[in-house]
Amino acid sequence: MTESDPKQDMHRYLRTAREAMVWKLDGLSEYDVRRPMTPTGTNLLGLVKHVASVEAGYFGDTFGRPFGEELPWLADDAPPNADMWAAADESREDIVGLYRRVWAHTDATINELALDAIGHVPWWPAEHSEVTLHRILIHMIAETDRHAGHADIVREMVDGGVGLRDGASNLPEFDESWWQSYREQLERAAREADGR
Repeated sequence: MTESDPKQDMHRYLRTAREAMVWKLDGLSEYDVRRPMTPTGTNLLGLVKHVASVEAGYFGDTFGRPFGEELPWLADDAPPNADMWAAADESREDIVGLYRRVWAHTDATINELALDAIGHVPWWPAEHSEVTLHRILIHMIAETDRHAGHADIVREMVDGGVGLRDGASNLPEFDESWWQSYREQLERAAREADGR
């Protein structure tokens, strides 16, 4: 087995999670990428906007390398949750383009700094704000994968689309009737367990 480079391994996981986030938008209408699918308003384009915003901060301000673009939805006077949805005048192209520019900025930070490089997260409590690039990479992988999981569920709710990435559903290959029968089996088990 060949030795791996921990920084490159983590960077690859981050890139894979990013691509999954953007892929979940493919083939959907403007309405479907924006519509709130949960009681708290979770929507696909909002998830991408949020992750782009968070990544810009963690790999920018934290390491004294500001992203360089103003993100008005993060301003102190912005409405609550403004980073979790796209206004009608914010196009999908604008948000995905922003995310891709954040990727380039982040990738430069990752490539130029050592894993033990020290940064300070301005929005964390002072006693926890000193971090390393290593810690922020792990944190951002977890953050992006968490939201990619949300996007998986939201996309399935929107149009039934599932999968890890294009061409890889990561699910058993069964027809719709099998899945319906499977779901009914789970419903029966849930009701039986609830009745005990």
